[in-house]
Amino acid sequence: MKLIFLGTGAFHPTERRHTACLMLPELGVVLDAGTGMFRVRDRLATPTLDVFITHAHLDHIFGLTGLLDIVFEKSIERVTVHTTDKAIAAIQSHLFDKALFPVDPICEFTELTEEEILPEGGKLTHFPVVHPGGAVGFRLDWPGRSLCYVTDTTTTAKSKYVKQVRGADVLIHECNFADEQAEFAELTGHSHAKAVGQFARAAGVGRLLLVHTNPLSTDDDPIGIAAVRKSFPGAEYAEDLMEIEF
Repeated sequence: MKLIFLGTGAFHPTERRHTACLMLPELGVVLDAGTGMFRVRDRLATPTLDVFITHAHLDHIFGLTGLLDIVFEKSIERVTVHTTDKAIAAIQSHLFDKALFPVDPICEFTELTEEEILPEGGKLTHFPVVHPGGAVGFRLDWPGRSLCYVTDTTTTAKSKYVKQVRGADVLIHECNFADEQAEFAELTGHSHAKAVGQFARAAGVGRLLLVHTNPLSTDDDPIGIAAVRKSFPGAEYAEDLMEIEF
């Protein structure tokens, strides 16, 4: 199964990275709708589009305003945005307020259920993570393969959601800051390098890909990946337009 990283950055887009957006094109499933969401259009090959949102901060929802163009002249039967009731209220009352966005959104909003059914015998479950305003992480399971997506949280090896992530084939996890900024990471509800590596090792995942890096750090190693690899040697950065099979 193919996963495409359409946006791997945080807070605001840069020349190198758009903000949070991942896509499973064979299934018509998108995880978060940051500024990388516009890239869905060229990869949309299903009659339905399901967008799962972790939380309502702008760098994770802004791309919903582009849905009109994303599905223009496409044979789309349904577009559904799945998230928490709190996030739905925020998106509808703020992002799509008539003063900001005068056209009604062309999607249905639905509250996340305990278990969402995915194509090809899959399921998606969600779990709370610690972040200002609240957020959730996602686990996607199919027979013989699994994927976890955790963004915008302050993690440790003892984080409560380790049990939901445990044993996943692929973990995509935010790593916004280098260890030198660990205190600021905790203050803003984000993670730093050493802690992410320790969490991934504790969870026993197969592969670790880092996203949601600080947009002010634009070089090839924005958070000091060596600190992650001390606990999880195979850790790697996800880059915009990177594709993996899992």
